[in-house]
Amino acid sequence: MNSKVTILDRLSALSSDDAFAMMASEIFHFQRENNEPFGKFVNEVYRSSSMDLDSPPFLPIELFKNARVSCYPTEEATFKSSGTTADLRSEHHVADLGLYEALATRHFEALYGPLRDLVVLSLLPSYVENGGSSLVFMVDRFMRKADPGSQFVLHQPEILYPLLSELQQSKQPTVLFGVSYALLDAAEQFYLDFPALTIIETGGMKGRRIELTRDALHAGIRRGFPTSNIHSEYGMTELLSQGYMQHGKSFTPPFWMRAFATDISDPLNVLDHGKRGLLAFVDLANYHSCSFIQTQDIGTVYPDRTFSVDGRLDTSDLRGCNLLYT
Repeated sequence: MNSKVTILDRLSALSSDDAFAMMASEIFHFQRENNEPFGKFVNEVYRSSSMDLDSPPFLPIELFKNARVSCYPTEEATFKSSGTTADLRSEHHVADLGLYEALATRHFEALYGPLRDLVVLSLLPSYVENGGSSLVFMVDRFMRKADPGSQFVLHQPEILYPLLSELQQSKQPTVLFGVSYALLDAAEQFYLDFPALTIIETGGMKGRRIELTRDALHAGIRRGFPTSNIHSEYGMTELLSQGYMQHGKSFTPPFWMRAFATDISDPLNVLDHGKRGLLAFVDLANYHSCSFIQTQDIGTVYPDRTFSVDGRLDTSDLRGCNLLYT
């Protein structure tokens, strides 16, 4: 897989679990050979455990804070975690922004329809202020493909309310990506009956408000937007794919991504569907870095490939993805 176009074509064409497993195995051997931190980790795991040599272990997500987790010496961009603590921000060196943009767009449009038919708005002030956000990059690229009225609104209710009111009057299908605290602020400042609006909360109180359960968060947003769709996005710096929660309690990932739950006391042990554990992912969109990631999020994976997120281990730091307890 030397051609970046070929990688995109192959990921887009995946249509069976067998094809996914075959490509995941191919990527694993490529990354073990070309990604030094991942290769060292894999070799150590194999040396100290009885793990099957053909079974990829999941790389602890913390390594993105202190190692260059990449198969390539250069990158087109470096995404950074939200940096809500004094600790080091995780860095994801992205060798192919076009691949990221194409796959993010493909999954979003599969769930929400063509971007050209939508106005996309962004209420992500803290992400923009911190810089280096993969979420901001993604939403910006969505806006470029969407209706010309799409724009960033940086915590400016005096701009947001008239803008949403105008879109409401024209019944324009609209998607608003928003960080949790800013959406709650908006819901407390005005009331809008806008059924053609879909709000996608991305989590993250950023120390501005107390953390809420997801149900409580959505109920708070709904007080200001009673007829709008309230959805959630699951994403993080270290994963180039996203999951979306549209209905119910679980997130839908793209076909080129698989979620797993691992034993909290033994992350090498993958649990059966329906059992709660630490979430881990095989994200083939991470071809140029590491596709096998162990997170610190606690959740459950279901037979239909969706997953729920119940929270985060107490020992882990706060992050900008969805970590709300359900």
